[in-house]
Amino acid sequence: MEEVNGVVKHIVMVKFKDETTPAKIEQLIKGYANLVNLIPPMKAFHWGKDVSAENLHQGFTHVFESTFESTQGVAEYVAHPAHVDFANLFLPYSDKIIIFDYKPTIVRC
Repeated sequence: MEEVNGVVKHIVMVKFKDETTPAKIEQLIKGYANLVNLIPPMKAFHWGKDVSAENLHQGFTHVFESTFESTQGVAEYVAHPAHVDFANLFLPYSDKIIIFDYKPTIVRC
């Protein structure tokens, strides 16, 4: 197994509060996606909703994935004023959050 050099994934899984409207969620997603234009270490952004048939999501409905070139890039992102401002808007609508950073690993058989 070998780690992919120059790639760190920042995963955020969210269960929004029940009273958070679909329109508000869409607004928050657009704001999150725009961070890639404001924070240089953030190289890419993707998101999606749970579609698993296993029903093991534990209430988490949305996942957000950001790509960085290093753990230092993630640290710069977390401290960036645009991220701090966005987090202060995002968090009040969140019931539960899991944040997980990892370096992708290739398995060669």
